[in-house]
Parts: sequence; structure tokens; C-alpha cells
Amino acid sequence: MLKLYGGARSRASIVQWYLEELDVPYEYVLLDMQAGQHKEPEFLEINPFAKVPAIEEDGYRLWESGAILLYLSEKYDPSLTTPQQRATIAQWVVFANATLGPGVFVEATRDREMPRLLAPLNQILDRQPFLLGDQFSAADVAVGSMLAYMPLMLKIGFDDYPAVADYLKRIGERPAFQKTIGGRKAA
Repeated sequence: MLKLYGGARSRASIVQWYLEELDVPYEYVLLDMQAGQHKEPEFLEINPFAKVPAIEEDGYRLWESGAILLYLSEKYDPSLTTPQQRATIAQWVVFANATLGPGVFVEATRDREMPRLLAPLNQILDRQPFLLGDQFSAADVAVGSMLAYMPLMLKIGFDDYPAVADYLKRIGERPAFQKTIGGRKAA
């Protein structure tokens, strides 16, 4: 069985959300980060950088939430049948982690980057319910989780981006989201 290693208030909830969406059985291993369990030799064998999330499945170990989402989509999402679909998902996962997150969560760039990133995203989501059109995917988990954390952690609203706000409402109503990220409260 797949093991997901995480810590309280960690990005492991993103991976957990996607595992729930895919209905993949998993064991959640909650590490006590305050006590340093992520720095113990046993976990360092899984991720030498002592960070969560990480997964272990049939002897295979992987860390970094984006890489894990891509692995899970490749292995468990039967609706992905073309290289173009897989590449588009990879594009959105990289966008979430390398562009959207740093652009909005880094205070020094937020005022400049937020409109530059959210205006086109709003246009895309005004035309379609999910990033791949009508199909929910790992792309939505990556981008949707980043967007969902903005109001929680930064107190940012989406009044100027109604399609983004509708998208967040739509993904926020998903049972798998409610079971994982939806249960989080503001810091």
C-alpha cells in the first residue's frame, strides 16, 4: 500500500487530496515535525532533504508535491491517454509551484504578479470549469490548492476575479477537498 508522509500544516494535504480524488488506498504517516521525526535516519532514507510530503510505494520513494502529483496522475488516472494531456498537466503543476505560488506568496512581488497571473487564469476559468476543460485533474489539485491557501494564509480575496472565485467554490465543494484541505483553518 502507498504510504504518504506528512506533517501538520504541510503540503502533504495536497497529495492527500489527490489520492482521495483518485480513490487510491494509502496509509498516512504523520511525522511530528516539532519533535524532528523528519530528520531521523529512517525518514532521511526516503527524503534526504528532510521535507514532506514524500511517498513510498512498492519500494519506490518520491518527494516534492508536484512530482508526486505527476506520478499519481500517470499511474492512477485512467482518463489521461495522450502525451498532450500529460504534458498539459505537467505544465499546470509546474505553473502552480514555480510561478503562481512564488508570484503571490512572496510579498515583494505580490502586487505586481497577482494581476498578471490571476487575470489570464480568470479568463481561462470563465470559459471552462477546470483547467483541462470539463475534466478535473492533477492540474486542478496543484493550482486549486495554491489558490485555496491564498485566502487562508494571506487573507487575499478574489473579488476582481469572479471566475477564479467560482472555480474555488466548485473545487471546495468536492468531497475529497473537504476531507483534506477543506478542513484547514487560517493560521
